[in-house]
Amino acid sequence: MIKTPHHEGEQAVQKQAGEGGPGWGSPMFDDVIQPGFDQYLMRQRMLFLGGADATGAMWSSLVTGDPGFALPTSRRTITLSSLPVPGDPLAEAFAETADIGLLALEPHTTTRIRINGVARREGDSLRIRTEQVLGNCPKYLQVRVPVADGPASATRETRDGDALTPEQEKWIRGADTFFIASQADGYGADSSHRGGDPGFVEVAGPRKLVWPDYFGNSFYMTLGNLQLNENCGLLFLDWESGHTLQLTGKARINWAEGDRADVPGALRMCEFDIERVVQIDGATRLRWAFNGPSPYNPPAPARG
Repeated sequence: MIKTPHHEGEQAVQKQAGEGGPGWGSPMFDDVIQPGFDQYLMRQRMLFLGGADATGAMWSSLVTGDPGFALPTSRRTITLSSLPVPGDPLAEAFAETADIGLLALEPHTTTRIRINGVARREGDSLRIRTEQVLGNCPKYLQVRVPVADGPASATRETRDGDALTPEQEKWIRGADTFFIASQADGYGADSSHRGGDPGFVEVAGPRKLVWPDYFGNSFYMTLGNLQLNENCGLLFLDWESGHTLQLTGKARINWAEGDRADVPGALRMCEFDIERVVQIDGATRLRWAFNGPSPYNPPAPARG
């Protein structure tokens, strides 16, 4: 990851959108874990990682553990004592130093922190060197509260394919949240989330998804990476069962489909072509109960 005074992709998207301006976006944020962020990280039991596998495919992965498994060891270093579970496409990643995006998100407080940098495995741990650290607003975060943990990992099962099954399509149509990993050479990786009312993600076929891009902070850290590199990864989490659905493929911004009357709140549309699907049943013991939608959510599109 190379620190630059501007991100070429972010600037291009901002110009097209008529938002932001010179220097606006990821270069605004420094590399230091600010006071308070360290305590926030240490109480987390769930983090979302964004990175590439050995083939260069991008994935969004879930990592969970007991409070303290994410340990800031200096103002620019974090050690994770948990790794993605076996079967996860990033379970063997970061054998060499590589770009990583890290998202810490608390559904019950609707708060989140994004950390971008580089990471390398050290035994059964992951050592992260921070390059950008920022807090994000609560837009499109649904409220969920933690409940009792589910059964242990003996129930875990992994399924792999190159297209969605009918059951997976139904899962996505009912989702109100997903996580997205992106990366651009020279600018690093990023891990972020997208949220809306159930139905905001359209399943256009077993190998294609479409979703609206709503108004945000105008940083365009995800879309800026996609402007330069279409490879990205998505993660859908079944909050009640602990199952995960991971997709890798290519995403594009469809500017011509912005401000669609049938998709409230859409400023533009994102189209995603699926190349590989990994479903892990019992990926985590953590369980969450839905407690209300984000007040920022536009109404879901009316699907025929």
